[in-house]
Amino acid sequence: MNRSKHAYEIRPRKDHRGVDLISDTLPFGRLWYGEPNAVSNAIGYAKFFSRSHDAMIRVYNEAGNVIEGHEHAGDFKEWQRDQNVCDYRVSRHPKANVATK
Repeated sequence: MNRSKHAYEIRPRKDHRGVDLISDTLPFGRLWYGEPNAVSNAIGYAKFFSRSHDAMIRVYNEAGNVIEGHEHAGDFKEWQRDQNVCDYRVSRHPKANVATK
């Protein structure tokens, strides 16, 4: 199975009012975090919304250098049918109801 990797950047805002979470996977391109723990909240958001995909999260300083990097392995698994479970097909005729494996 070919899984795509989400890439997130957390950069300080030029107006010094928090950080921006930037990614092509976000519906509006970027999210603004302005609270004191903005970086950890942005990392948590990126991990939560990438739970079905691998993710690379990079935190940048004001000079544009990477100061933190996080890799998140998507842990949401694709559903697979268990071969040991049998199907039960229901028919309108009561004698026709049988379990198949």
